[in-house]
Amino acid sequence: MKLSYLAFKNMVSKPLNLLLSLLLLSLSVFLVTFTLQFGQQVDRQLSKNIAPVDMTVGAKGSPLQLVLSSVLHADAPTGNIDYKDIVFLQNHPFVKTSIPISYGDNYKGFRILGTEADYLELYNTQLSEGFVFKRPFEVVAGANVVKRLGLKIGDSFVSSHGLANSSIETHKEHPFTIKGILKSTGTVVDNLLITGLESIWLVHDHDEEQKYSEANLNHEEHDEHDHDDEHHNHDGEEIHAEQNENKEITSLLVKFKNPLGMVQLPRSINENTTLQAALPSFEIQRLERLLGSGEQTVLGIALIILIVSSLSIFISILKNIRERKQELALLRIYGLGTWQLLRLALFEGFYLAFIGFVLGWFFSRFGIWVVSQYMQKLNGYGFEIYPPDIIELQLLGIILVIAFVAALLASRSTFQLNIAKTLSNA
Repeated sequence: MKLSYLAFKNMVSKPLNLLLSLLLLSLSVFLVTFTLQFGQQVDRQLSKNIAPVDMTVGAKGSPLQLVLSSVLHADAPTGNIDYKDIVFLQNHPFVKTSIPISYGDNYKGFRILGTEADYLELYNTQLSEGFVFKRPFEVVAGANVVKRLGLKIGDSFVSSHGLANSSIETHKEHPFTIKGILKSTGTVVDNLLITGLESIWLVHDHDEEQKYSEANLNHEEHDEHDHDDEHHNHDGEEIHAEQNENKEITSLLVKFKNPLGMVQLPRSINENTTLQAALPSFEIQRLERLLGSGEQTVLGIALIILIVSSLSIFISILKNIRERKQELALLRIYGLGTWQLLRLALFEGFYLAFIGFVLGWFFSRFGIWVVSQYMQKLNGYGFEIYPPDIIELQLLGIILVIAFVAALLASRSTFQLNIAKTLSNA
């Protein structure tokens, strides 16, 4: 009979001991691998969303709040700023691109973002159908918004004031129309209804409504006599510039030409202007450090459980050896040496360690899948299921070493086994 098979039979002969050992070990593996995977995938999602933006400029307040609201669209803004105050940044030699954004309304919980068409290029978005907004109250919808709300090209809706779905104040006089639907990007864009800045201004600035309506009517008359799109866009830009001068925006998203801009410009803005500049990469790193204490706590608990589980493996093997002294003595008579009996105990320890690790790993991936399904429903993008990474393989190696030491300590009595005395007491 092979030692490996005999060790397996010995292990499963005590199902309660086996269940306890596997439960403790798999729980510790689950906590470690789930925590690490969750943290890594959150980091990937955050990095993916903040990568297109080097700096965001907005009203004074919390820089982290500015980043969360303007880049990740996960918080309320710090306030509004005058459009004319950021004109100097749009022409700054350090600035490659600068995209203003403005918001304050939602539709069924999804934010309506006023911006320029260049915003879509930040995240390499592509249209699945329709076209990009050209006039006020034309909207392109993110993939998750369309999926959750069942929207389609040509649908109209009215916005609700504020960023929460609980608002009862709606802007019925300004319905929006879906003109384009975006392909899924796995970023915050999937959860936005994106329109031009003019749309947001007109919704909240009734004094300018009549003026803009007349200008828009003139354009419609112009279109009837001249279908030159380039000419039309040029006229639209002139009106856009006129409207901007006395308007407010929520923030400005900036991409630098070179690293020097990241070093000098944020400090200059914070010290010499009434604006606030925040670096998304820095603020997200600071957020991760704040959250890191919770991750370290979970890993500490997992380490304690791992120590307890290794003690459980030791006790399980030791108990099996003591209860099977007669069987071990008979095996010695049948020709098995002391080192073979030691291998028998080691096999049992390795079985416990490997099975416990595999169970814990599968439980952690199942947990990631459950969280991913929840996040998919919540914000349209979830986590991916990856094979074991280098850290998890290192964890397996550590567990096998622990099992080896536990089995070695538990089987010391086999070196002192008195065959005659053991069989006589049977």
